[in-house]
Amino acid sequence: MLNSSTEEVTPGGDTPDCGQIYGVSSTDRSGLNESTSSGSSHHSLVGGSTSSSDKPSGQLPQSFRFGWTNPSILASTSDSCSHGGTPNLRRTLGSYPAPTPVTDQTATTSSSTTSTSGASVIVAVVEGRGLARGEIGMASLNLKCPELVLSQFADTGTYTKVITKIHILAPLEILMPDTASEKGKGTKLFNLITENFSGVAFTAVQRKYFNERKGLEYIQQLCAPEFGTVLMEVQAKYYCLAAAAALLKYLEFIQNSVYAAKSLKVSFKGSEQTAMIDSASATNLELVVNNRDHRSEHSLFGVLNHTKTPGGARRLRSNILEPLVDVDTINIRLDTIQELLQDEELFFGLKNSIGPFLDIDQLLSVLVQVPKKETVQVAEAKITHVIQLKHTLDLVPRLRMVLKNCKTALLKAYSTSLEDNRFDMILEQIKTVINDDTTYLKGSLNMRTQKCYAVRPNINEFLDIARRAYTEIVDDIAALVNQMAEKYGWPMRTSFSTARGFFIQMKLEGVMLPEGKLPAEFIKVTKHKSNYSFTTADLMKMNDRCDEALREIFHMSYVVICQLLSIIHQHIHCLYKLSDAVSMLDMLLSLANACTTPDYVRPEFTDTLAVKQGRHPILEKIAGQQPVANDSYISEGSNFVIITGPNMSGKSTYLKQVALCQIMAQIGSFVPAEYASFRVADQIFTRIGVDDDFETNSSTFMLEMKEIAYITHNVSDSSLIIIDELGRGTSAEEGIGICHSVCEFLLSRKAFTLFATHFLELCQLEALYPNVENQHMEVQHTRCRDTGAESVVYTFLLKRGCSEERHYGLRAAEMTALPPDIIQEAKTIASKVNQQLLAKHQSDPETLRQRAEYHLATRLVQTARNSRLDPDSLRMYLKGLKKQYEAELQAAGQPMSTDTVKE
Repeated sequence: MLNSSTEEVTPGGDTPDCGQIYGVSSTDRSGLNESTSSGSSHHSLVGGSTSSSDKPSGQLPQSFRFGWTNPSILASTSDSCSHGGTPNLRRTLGSYPAPTPVTDQTATTSSSTTSTSGASVIVAVVEGRGLARGEIGMASLNLKCPELVLSQFADTGTYTKVITKIHILAPLEILMPDTASEKGKGTKLFNLITENFSGVAFTAVQRKYFNERKGLEYIQQLCAPEFGTVLMEVQAKYYCLAAAAALLKYLEFIQNSVYAAKSLKVSFKGSEQTAMIDSASATNLELVVNNRDHRSEHSLFGVLNHTKTPGGARRLRSNILEPLVDVDTINIRLDTIQELLQDEELFFGLKNSIGPFLDIDQLLSVLVQVPKKETVQVAEAKITHVIQLKHTLDLVPRLRMVLKNCKTALLKAYSTSLEDNRFDMILEQIKTVINDDTTYLKGSLNMRTQKCYAVRPNINEFLDIARRAYTEIVDDIAALVNQMAEKYGWPMRTSFSTARGFFIQMKLEGVMLPEGKLPAEFIKVTKHKSNYSFTTADLMKMNDRCDEALREIFHMSYVVICQLLSIIHQHIHCLYKLSDAVSMLDMLLSLANACTTPDYVRPEFTDTLAVKQGRHPILEKIAGQQPVANDSYISEGSNFVIITGPNMSGKSTYLKQVALCQIMAQIGSFVPAEYASFRVADQIFTRIGVDDDFETNSSTFMLEMKEIAYITHNVSDSSLIIIDELGRGTSAEEGIGICHSVCEFLLSRKAFTLFATHFLELCQLEALYPNVENQHMEVQHTRCRDTGAESVVYTFLLKRGCSEERHYGLRAAEMTALPPDIIQEAKTIASKVNQQLLAKHQSDPETLRQRAEYHLATRLVQTARNSRLDPDSLRMYLKGLKKQYEAELQAAGQPMSTDTVKE
C-alpha cells in the first residue's frame, strides 16, 4: 500500500479568504425597543453572497436557522470613524480563526494567552441612554468555545468594571452601536474603550440590531435545555440581551453559519461572583504577563501553569484574573489538591488520562455550527470534527476508571457526571456510521486517509464506488513512482503535502547527474543539499483525478455525517459536562503540580491575614532558590500597615508577595509559606509606581491620582489594598499631604491596607490611630577596616517599628559616580530641612492606654469568632493576651489594677 511507502512533509495551506464587508449608512435609533424592520439593505462578500437565498441543503433541518434575512449590520465608515482617536475598524474577515479545533498538546504559555494574535473572543457592548446612561450590557462569545456569556453592570464603578472585564476577555474584536460615536462626540464608554484597547478591532454596528426582544428570542432558541435557568436571570437584563442580539447576528454574518437550535451554553456572570482585580493591578502584579518580557514565563500564570490542554490553560488564566470569593468552593478545591498530592497513583493516572484530550471547547464550537453553504471544505471539516469527537469519547472510559475510587467531593462529582450513559450512547451512534479503526492522527496524509475511509462501507453505494476509484488512483501513483525509480535507477519515494498533493522525493549522494540536471520530464524541482523534490505531468494529472475522487467521497460522506450530527445535537449537554470536567481537572492537576514545590502550605480562611515565612512565588521561580521569607499579619485591629525602608530594601517585592499569595489562596492553590491564613478579598487594588504615559499625555502624578481616585470610590470593607510610593510625582509637602489624607480616608474603612512610603512623617499615624502599625525593611551598616567607607547591607527582612534610616536616596546616590562633594553638600542641606520639618511626636499616656484597650478588645473578638482551641489551650491563650495587655499599660505608664483584666 502507498501508506507504508509514502513520506509526509510539513503541510502547507492558507486560511480561506472570506472577503470584505461593505456597510451602508444607518439612521440614529432612539431606543433598544425600536422595530427592526427597515428598507432594503445590501451587503456584499467578495467571493460569494450571503443573502437569504444561500440556504443549507435538504440534509440540514430548517430549525437550525435563525435571525433576520439579508442583514446589513455594519454602520457606515463615516459614522464610525469620525471620532478623534480613530479605532481600528475591521473590514477584512480573513484574519478570523479557522474553525478547526486546536490539536497541539503543549500547554498554553502566558504570552499566548494574552496576545492578540491568539485572541478569539468577540465582545458586544451597549450602554443605556438618557436616564439609563451608566447601565451597561455586555455579551461575549469565544470563537473556540460555544458559550455565550452575558453580563450587566449598573452599580458603583461601572465603567471601570466594564474595562476590567474586557481586559480579562482579551478580545479579538469589540462591537458597539454606531450611535456611541456619532458626529465625533463619542460617549464616555466609547472613549474609554478606544483608549484602552487601541490594538483591538472595533466595529460599529447599527443601533437597531441591539434589540433586547430579539436577544431573548435568540437565547430561547439556541440555549441548551440544561442551561435554561439562565432565562430567569436575564429576562429583565435588557442591555445584556440587546448586546447578545447584535453579537449573535454579527457572528452569523462573519462565519456564514448559524448555531444549531438548543446547542449553546448560555450563562450570566455578575461581578459579585468573583473578586475584582482591575487591569492596572493585574499588570502591576504580573498575573499573566511578565512586564519586561511578554514571552517570559515569569508571571503568576507561568508559575502555576502545568496544564496539558488548551481548555485547562484558559480556565487557569480566567481564575487568576477573577479569583473565587466563596470559601466553601475554595475549600472544595483545596481538598481536591490535597488528595492529588497524597495519592500519587491518582495524580499520575489523571495526568496521563487528561493529556491526550484535544481542545473540547473548540471542537464543540465547530460541531454546533451549521454552515449556510455546502462546500468541499465544509464537508471535509465536518468529517474531521466527527473523527475528533470519536477520539475524545474513546478517552472517557479511561478517565472514569481513574476517578472511580476518589474520595473528595469535587472528584466524586466529576466521576458521577462522567458515568452519564449518554457518552456511551453518542459513541455508539458514531460507531454505527464511523469505522471502529478510524481515529484522530497527526499528519495531513494520515488524516486524509482517515477521512476518506471514515464512513462505514455499505451505507452508501455511491460512496463505496468513489472510494474504490480513489484507491485505484493512489495505487497507480505508487506504481508510477516505482516505474520512475526503476527507469532511472534512483531511490525515489512518494511524498505528500497538503499544498502539493503527491510528489516525488529522492536523495542523491555521490551521483553525477547527466549535464548536472534532472531529466526534462521532472518539473517543479526544488533542491536542498542533496535532496530533490519534483513532480511530473502524469503525476499532476493523477493528483487532479485523486482530488476529484476525494471531492465525491467528502460530499457523499457529508450527507451521512449531517444525519449523525442532528442526533448528536440533541445530547450536546453531556459534551459540555465533559469539557467542564476535563478543563477543571487539568487546572487542579496544574495547581497540584505547582504545589509539589517544598514548603507550600494549604491556606486557611479566617478574618485575619496571617502568613508565616511567606515567599514571593515568581521570584522563587526566577532565583531557583528560596528568597528571603517574611511574616505578614493584618487583622481588623491593625488593618493599616505602613512600611518604610531604603530604596532596594525589598518593600515593593514584599507588597506584591502578599497580593500574589492572596490570589493563589482564592483560586484554591497552596501558597509558598509555612502557615497561611487569609481573609477573602472581594477586590484587590494596587497603586504601584508608574512612569509618564506620553501616548495619553499623562504625568506620573496624574496617573497616581486616577488610580487613587478609583480605589477611594470603589473600596469596600473586604478589600485588599496595596499602595507603593504614593505622592512621588509632586513636591514633598504636597506628597505628604496627599498621603496623609488618603491614609486617613482608608483608616475609616475595614479594608486591609499595606502602604509603603518614603515619607517617614506618616509613621506618626501610629500614635493617632490604634489600627495603624509601623513596619520597616531592616538594613545593616558595615564599615571597611582599610578605607573606613560605610556600606549598606540589605537583609530584606520585615521588622516592627519605623525605619531608623534617613536620607536613603543619598545613600543610593553614594553608590553611583556622583562626586563626593555634591553628596556631602546634599546631606548638609537635607539635615537642616529635616530639623525644620520634623518634630518628634510623643504619644500621651491616655492615648497609649486607649490603644492597648483597643488591641485587647479586637483580639478578644477575633478569638470568640474564630477560635477552635480546646478549653485548656484557650485558657493559656487568654493568659497570654492578659500579659501582653499589662505590658502595654506599663509601657504607657498606667497603674495596674487587679480588676483591669479578669481571667
